[in-house]
Order: sequence, then structure tokens, then C-alpha cells
Amino acid sequence: MTVKSLLAFDYGTKNIGVATGQTLTRSANAQAQLKAKDGIPDWSQIEKLLKDWQPDLVLVGLPLNMDGSESELSARARKFANRLHGRFGVKVELVDERLSSFEAKGEVMAQGGSRHYKSNPVDSIAARLILESWFERN
Repeated sequence: MTVKSLLAFDYGTKNIGVATGQTLTRSANAQAQLKAKDGIPDWSQIEKLLKDWQPDLVLVGLPLNMDGSESELSARARKFANRLHGRFGVKVELVDERLSSFEAKGEVMAQGGSRHYKSNPVDSIAARLILESWFERN
């Protein structure tokens, strides 16, 4: 079995969650989230993450509506995924991320965290959950 390293993003217009993982242990870890200005990240930070982790595959959460239809944010997440591929030549896969942010907030609350999500990196927890759901399906 070939060990693959993965990088996952939970795309948002203000913050982009980041998680790393690999297929040998099927483990995923939340990393520091990135700031975005109206959905546009600092591409040099993304480039640094790609250089540091050298992922075989990059996952981007696709925020679908509960009925499976696409939202405005879905289109923006797709565009982000396309830019990652176009700019850096990495293999990118979109992952249905319905409820990942909701689950991440629940996890923060369960650990006694405050409802002030600014002080809790729920976006990176959501990215970790996206990666874990990918492991479950693959």
C-alpha cells in the first residue's frame, strides 16, 4: 500500500480551515486556519502549506444544501478548488461537507469550549472532519 499525504481545506469567505492527514494511520490533524478576504486567501500561505506538506491529494469541502443542491458558497468552493489545481498543479478532490461545520461547533462545545468561535478554530476542525469522512469512504 502506498502511503499518501493529504491536505484538506474547509473553504469560507472569512476563514479557511486546514487539516493534514495520511493514509497509513488514517489520521487527520487540524492546523492553523487561514484568513480570507471575501473568500480570497493569501496564496503565498497556501503555497507554503503545499511545499511543507507535499500532499498527494488536496481535499476541498463542498458545502451543499441539505437536499444535495448547490449553494452560492458551493460555486465559490469549486472555484477555490480549481484555482488550487491551476495554480499549483496539485490533484484536488471535492468532498461533500454537509454538517461538518455544525459537527465542529458541537465538538468545541462538548470539550467545554465557548460559543465564541473566533477563539476556537472550528474551520480547521471542520477540515479535519472532511478528511476523516474521506478516509471512511476510501
